[in-house]
Amino acid sequence: MSIEDLSEKEKNKIIELIKNDENLPKEYIYKLFSDDEDVFLFWNGRNEDQSNIVLPFHSIEHIDEPRKEKMEGSGQLFDTRGRQIEGWTNKLIWGDNKLILSSLANGPIREEIENQGGLKLIYIDPPFAVGADFSKTIEISGEELVKKQNVIEEIAYRDTWGKGVSSYLSMIYERLKLMYELLAEDGSIYIHSDWRLSNYIKIILDDIFGSQNFRNSLIWHYGGRMMHNVSQYNRKHDVITFYTKNENRYTFKLPKDEIDFEEYAKSRHEKIHTDDNGKRYLLAPDANMNRTIKQYEDDIVGKGRAIDDVWEIRYIRGNAHERTGYPTQKPEELLDRILEASSNEGDIVADFFSGSGTLAAVAEKTNRKWIAADLGRFAIHTTRKRMIDVQRELKEDGKDYRAFEILNLGKYERQHFFGVPTNVSEDKQQKILEAKQEKYISLILEGYSGNRVEGYKYLHGKRSTRFVHVGPLNMPVTRDLVEAIYQECKDKLITQVDILGFEFEMGLAPYVEEQMRDKGVDIRLKNIPREVFDPRAVKKGQVKFFDVAYLGADTKVNGKEVKVTLSNFVTSYTQDDIEKVEENLRKGSSKVVIENGEIIKVTKEDDDIYDREQLTKSWTDWIDYWAIDFNYESNKEIIKVEEDGELKEKWTGSYIFENEWQSFRTKQNSDLDLTSAPHVYEKPGRYKIMVKVVDILGIDTSQVFEVEIK
Repeated sequence: MSIEDLSEKEKNKIIELIKNDENLPKEYIYKLFSDDEDVFLFWNGRNEDQSNIVLPFHSIEHIDEPRKEKMEGSGQLFDTRGRQIEGWTNKLIWGDNKLILSSLANGPIREEIENQGGLKLIYIDPPFAVGADFSKTIEISGEELVKKQNVIEEIAYRDTWGKGVSSYLSMIYERLKLMYELLAEDGSIYIHSDWRLSNYIKIILDDIFGSQNFRNSLIWHYGGRMMHNVSQYNRKHDVITFYTKNENRYTFKLPKDEIDFEEYAKSRHEKIHTDDNGKRYLLAPDANMNRTIKQYEDDIVGKGRAIDDVWEIRYIRGNAHERTGYPTQKPEELLDRILEASSNEGDIVADFFSGSGTLAAVAEKTNRKWIAADLGRFAIHTTRKRMIDVQRELKEDGKDYRAFEILNLGKYERQHFFGVPTNVSEDKQQKILEAKQEKYISLILEGYSGNRVEGYKYLHGKRSTRFVHVGPLNMPVTRDLVEAIYQECKDKLITQVDILGFEFEMGLAPYVEEQMRDKGVDIRLKNIPREVFDPRAVKKGQVKFFDVAYLGADTKVNGKEVKVTLSNFVTSYTQDDIEKVEENLRKGSSKVVIENGEIIKVTKEDDDIYDREQLTKSWTDWIDYWAIDFNYESNKEIIKVEEDGELKEKWTGSYIFENEWQSFRTKQNSDLDLTSAPHVYEKPGRYKIMVKVVDILGIDTSQVFEVEIK
């Protein structure tokens, strides 16, 4: 049917709806476009525009579990300490995967990927549970603390499910199109979903990859505890949809299952026999059913059994070494089977909803290169610890492994949110920022619930009794800036000021804490959260600014040897309003809350009688992970950026944190070393040591210390 086939009544109705700016009913849309294709996939919000945004990646951390000796025969791949210095470095990327995918597909890292043979396999396990709770459970002093998902994760969740299935389809559609562009011509993709969305996913993949490139719908049956007396069959499987980019050219090796000889014989109702040499066999008819032949155990077990499209793989046991405590973690056996079938050693594989990092862990163990990305800070931190554990296991077994780096889009993502292009010179970027300065300050003050003030050089606003300075969008708050703000406060007889910033110069927090605390002006440094750019979060009052945490460490020099001891950590993180929590408690119930840097168990004992038990007994209770770079500022961060159509390399002004030593807690071992192993410097001189702490909520704090080696 075409528009000519519509009745006059239908045409007039459509014209009336358009004039009134009303949505067309679906039946009219289908009739108007029915000649375009036999089947057209349509949903409310479908958008054909594809992102081609390219933002430079910041390399914020490089991790290569130190080897004690140089690996023999390693050529120039490793330095004298055995640390990797060239070749592909695996990538763990924190941020919005749409921006990440667009920047990978259209930016300079694309060439790096292509030089390694291209991206051969993508596995994703996107969120597919409407109403799911992505909070994290943390154990502290025998109690469980629920770490709520941050506002960025909540916003992403609202974007995904705000309009139900249609908004989910829009989210996954634009990302799958970018994945299609990034995937090698002989590449494969596996999408993990459940009963709610698997049918929609397949139709979208038909639309993007083509129905001729559909290979399988794999059923992962995980069994487990059965429910009884329900109104339907027990749901005990997920669906993994397998497509290739090319119909005739892709990697596939049919995996084989191990065969248990006794179970095999039992399933065939056959008796096991033993010959004179002690070898076991079965008696079975030959192919023509003419005579009985012997089938020996070695032949049956050695061949294995070709795996079909129903996979019996158990969920991770509670005491399994691989368990990280991440809520959506999948078994390594599942990913191992996918990687074995659709990739080869040395291939690059990727997961852009990486969660706990299962794909990265299995890829490292099976000698694949990997890219893993996630929006959640906690997911990135969980994966970092997990991958260091994998490096240590491989090192202990004498096996090779690769370094990995942690990347983000940093200030370029902030500039993108604020409408500042990255493909022009820094001078032009700065002019655009200056033109938008007033709008930027107003936006941050609104998120902070502050009011604009006039007549000051450095003070932009005021909230209650405290004045406010809004730090730069694209650079750290420096010591010189803090000194200037302090001087203006002193001259104007102002005693309280909050300095808001996305980044702070190294060592600024302890400088303010130790050097400026008693000078008559109460200065507080506060982090500006990424969610300040989302008007929905601002409108709902969900944007929280937290004081910059403070860490202390002692360095002990003995000749050319240095040890570092972590000595203090102070945070003022607040997640809950303790008084509101108490109001909502029922008699006899309790809840664990975080308020002003303390974790407290609140119990309602009787009407208006509450017990508050502090669970954090020491500052060490806050530490989940800490690491050291013994020669910070030895590795400049060089990035590739496009300026006026030309690709250039430039120094960002920052340095890459070379993670040379670390100690962290795991699900299996909660012990933490507070003193590092000794580090030996080869040459005398002054060195800067950076110490990085990640607290139990996944938040980073860093500090630089200087030592002199004689």
